[in-house]
Amino acid sequence: MTADASDAVEVRNALLRLRRATGLPVAFGGLLEAGRHMRISELSGTATHALRSLVVTSGTGLGGKTVALSRPCVVTDYSASRQISHEYDAPVAAEGLRSVLAVPVVVRHRVRGVLYGALRTAQPLGGRMLDAAVEAARDVERALVVRDEARTLAAGGGAGWEQVREAHAALRALAPRIADPGLRAELLGACALLAADSGASGDAPRVRLAPREVDVLACVAAGATNAVAAERLGVTAETVKGYLRSAMRKLRARTRGEAVVAARRAGWLP
Repeated sequence: MTADASDAVEVRNALLRLRRATGLPVAFGGLLEAGRHMRISELSGTATHALRSLVVTSGTGLGGKTVALSRPCVVTDYSASRQISHEYDAPVAAEGLRSVLAVPVVVRHRVRGVLYGALRTAQPLGGRMLDAAVEAARDVERALVVRDEARTLAAGGGAGWEQVREAHAALRALAPRIADPGLRAELLGACALLAADSGASGDAPRVRLAPREVDVLACVAAGATNAVAAERLGVTAETVKGYLRSAMRKLRARTRGEAVVAARRAGWLP
């Protein structure tokens, strides 16, 4: 997938969260272009423009090492470190950075970008800081997954409803794991649009369903068993059965299939 402006916004917001969570004065990052090259496009807390638009190649410098290994990397004194190559010493020195961490943004086992956090003094960056940086990267990963799904659906145009329903179920299952309330609301709004495009009857009564009841019905509509739905949603099979029974009661359905049909007519599912 090719990065666009909305992806860059996710990186920018993640850098702000990284700085707030760690107290690090500087953060920067960007997404991969053409597979092996990463362009630093977003800066937060920097004093110069030395790092802006810097192109980092896989395997070179700290960020390139992170891309190549697909894992976080840290140096206590960038210019003196023997753990990395030094192609980018000049812009790093121009910004006055010493201790630097880099964490990968990984989507479907492929590195899509790198987030950095840095100090202007040479001192160890503790585990708490690294954990917070990793969590910021996870936020970007979740956002990219959502956007990738949306792009795939848009590009498909005439894609069959089965693919739409599978995507709807996957996005509903992902939503509760997204910490950012704004992004979570955006994702659920996209799910609602998918359901609205399904041709639901405007005359059907709008039965009130709880979010988890809709999640379970979305999994059922995509062909998932109770066990598979439980795994997707991170709950037990008994919990899935409970939500399904409750939804069936509200929808006045005697079977799982009837419940799915009724939920579609009511505009809850695509």
